[in-house]
Amino acid sequence: MEKSKSIMKKLQWQILNLIEIATGSLVMALSVSLFLLPNQLSTGGFTGIGTITYYLFNISIGTTTIILNIPLFVIAFLKLGKGFVIRGIIGTILLSTFLNLTENIEPLTNDRFLSCIYGGILMGLGTAIILRADSSTGGTELLTGIITKYKPGIRLSNLMIIVDIIIVGLNMIFFKEIEIGLYSAIAIYLMGKIIDILFEGIYFTKMMFIISDKYQEITEKIHENVMRGTTGLYARGMYTKKDKMVILCVTSRNEVIKIRQIIKPIDPRAFIIISNAREVFGRGFKS
Repeated sequence: MEKSKSIMKKLQWQILNLIEIATGSLVMALSVSLFLLPNQLSTGGFTGIGTITYYLFNISIGTTTIILNIPLFVIAFLKLGKGFVIRGIIGTILLSTFLNLTENIEPLTNDRFLSCIYGGILMGLGTAIILRADSSTGGTELLTGIITKYKPGIRLSNLMIIVDIIIVGLNMIFFKEIEIGLYSAIAIYLMGKIIDILFEGIYFTKMMFIISDKYQEITEKIHENVMRGTTGLYARGMYTKKDKMVILCVTSRNEVIKIRQIIKPIDPRAFIIISNAREVFGRGFKS
């Protein structure tokens, strides 16, 4: 019975994973077909090279993407293992198929500025979905996947942007229009930002450092009215040469104003520092 449940869970995960890869691939294809390709723009990757071959030889971007990815998948098979490569092949086939199916649809706009904005956002969204599924559509994503296997501290978006800028440079040289490079740079920047937001999360919390002689009363009121924990940090004022107690409170954005309203009547001269905390794990936050 337990074995049967385990098989069912694994099957459900694989189906959801496949849906996620298909969704990301479709979004990326729509980004190219609706905005980037008709305006000769690119966010790099093999679709950027495919844009050149499309206008030069009238070869479908999907076909170019498949051909260029073959050697990368051979390397990835040796470096990343069979599971990742199989998901990557699925992603590449789906992206190539969607590119071929949507290649001739009517673009939503012929304005290059609008195209670089919406094309970059959609490309970033699709790429982030693919990456969260622990997969790739080949090209830049696969290359960065190989690199980050050995250098996990490197940011995916930074790596992808470096490679993509090189490919966009080739597009600019081929089409002999500097505007293509300038607009494509905006698209690449937006793509990287969307990947950061969706891949790393948009859940920002706040860190509040409160310096006050009335720290005991302030902490009690925070515990009572906001129900947030606080930590006392021993410090020394280097100008006054006096020992200080610094209250550290990690809280949500919408609670910052409430805490400030608590502090003001107790100690109007309290010194408060508020900064962003990218991610917080633990009780009351992410688990």
